[in-house]
Amino acid sequence: MNAVTPSEMMTIAAARALRSTDVCFVGIGAPSAACNLARLTHAPGITLIYESGTIDTRPDVLPLSIGDGELCDTALTTVSVPEMFRYWLQGGRITVGFLGGAQIDRFANLNTTVVGDYDKPKVRLPGGGGAPEIAIHCGEIFITMQMGSRAFVETLPFITSLGHGTGPGSRERLGVTTKGPTRVITDLCVMEPDAHTCELTVTSLHPGATREAVQGACGWPVRFAADIAETPAPTAEELTVLRDLHARTRRAHSGEV
Repeated sequence: MNAVTPSEMMTIAAARALRSTDVCFVGIGAPSAACNLARLTHAPGITLIYESGTIDTRPDVLPLSIGDGELCDTALTTVSVPEMFRYWLQGGRITVGFLGGAQIDRFANLNTTVVGDYDKPKVRLPGGGGAPEIAIHCGEIFITMQMGSRAFVETLPFITSLGHGTGPGSRERLGVTTKGPTRVITDLCVMEPDAHTCELTVTSLHPGATREAVQGACGWPVRFAADIAETPAPTAEELTVLRDLHARTRRAHSGEV
């Protein structure tokens, strides 16, 4: 079997965080791969919900977008977007939101809006979509992002989705009662907010990753837990299922039979 790639390690580590009892609001891309890997391995009972209104979706291939027909075709039911957000999300019925982003800061706030000045940005990003609401209404948030100094930044030019604001008490002062980001899973490590400062702290290094590599890919001085674990290497089953899922997705999106 081919060597494990950093992207595969990130996806597998993220999938392991999910439970069969979870009701999960799924983002497109890396979050979708992680959530469906969990469904196909250790968490067969997980309920996956996508922003377009599909409930208990069980796709055979990864969707290109929330409007991909694969989601509706394989869902238990599909509801309107207003019902999805008002009844399911704002009603507190979703245990985990799985998000990604273009940029993140040390308090797990996410930017998917602009890079640079808002009025004259260097890059205008896709925007928030439903992520700002997901970030405050799900029971907790998992984030998957590849590390790099342009993505893990000291100061965000724009906060699209709330993490832990400026530190302890930020969410509460805004009237938000959910936990917010509890894990950030990257291609090098797993980070969790410190219990006292809310600052992201490395709690687990992936096999072969070093503290130096993590710091080199991060735009702020990284905190490391006193007792850092090593992320367990992927099992043969996890790798096989993930690679088969990506292979089916490539064939489907390229028009191959």
